[in-house]
Amino acid sequence: MVSEQVSSEQEYITWADAITFIYPIWWTGMPAIMKGYIDRVFSYGFAYRYDQGIQKGLLTGKLAYIINSHGKSAAEYGETGMDNALKLTSDKGIYIYCGLNIREHFFFDRADRATAEMVSEWTSKIIDAYA
Repeated sequence: MVSEQVSSEQEYITWADAITFIYPIWWTGMPAIMKGYIDRVFSYGFAYRYDQGIQKGLLTGKLAYIINSHGKSAAEYGETGMDNALKLTSDKGIYIYCGLNIREHFFFDRADRATAEMVSEWTSKIIDAYA
């Protein structure tokens, strides 16, 4: 049994064809409030289950878009492998695990000092992803 709030969130996800997750990267991961949301809403029996010991994602047929902002440069994230690590832990470890089809995962860098040009570029990328 889940709370009424969790049930409402699960109904939104059930209804949706596409889900957009937008959150900053804090200390190389998602903020605690986002992790708590995933822990509660993407629960066993709703987002995934095991059939005879084999994991099965239950959110198949739904698209996912992930938009992350962070303070470091894209070069720093690439050099350290942080972007790949985040894709492994969140994309594969959560979203794909639950059956979502990730359409795009954006990492918008230097967000704490974004210029108007950077925001315009990010906006164009997002619009193109949904086109």
